[in-house]
Amino acid sequence: MADITATSEGSSSTSEAVVEHQQPTSEFLQRKIYFLVDQLRTYHSELPENLQTRISYDLLTELANCVLNEGIFVIVKALMELQHETERHLIKIRMQAENEYEIEVAEWRSKIKDPEELRHILGLMKIKHTKKLLESDTKIIEILDQKVNDQQSTLQKAGVPGFYVTENPKEIKIQMFLLDFILRLSRLKYEPGK
Repeated sequence: MADITATSEGSSSTSEAVVEHQQPTSEFLQRKIYFLVDQLRTYHSELPENLQTRISYDLLTELANCVLNEGIFVIVKALMELQHETERHLIKIRMQAENEYEIEVAEWRSKIKDPEELRHILGLMKIKHTKKLLESDTKIIEILDQKVNDQQSTLQKAGVPGFYVTENPKEIKIQMFLLDFILRLSRLKYEPGK
């Protein structure tokens, strides 16, 4: 009797394994889309009203259909990681410029003993440093803007609705919320029947 139970349990797990590798049924996919749209509508309702009007329910439905392909989650997470790495690198560059200034100030303080001359030199250094930081910050902004354009282009090519290359700050803000929606969806586990 125990052997029969073990055998039937073994065959049931085998049939489960076969079911897991089969293509999802159209009913399963439809229920998953409803689930995703419900989640997106909840996220949408949390937005300020002026942004809610900019993101239509049609766009949310298109987004739900798009993320059925979970490869979109992989793309978004990879883009996010790449952006974080770029930001860390740019912060290091800026900190390096700050540190170079501090080192240069310390060197001048050790060399110059006349307070009047030191004040004059430090004033000139401050002007030079401010100009250098402004140039560095401008370059950082250009790099980040290019990174945003690259991300928009990648997501557009991947077929993610709402994404296209733009420099319009309002449109970029909408795209940021859409990215947030996608990341939040990526953390959910759809369990049919619940």
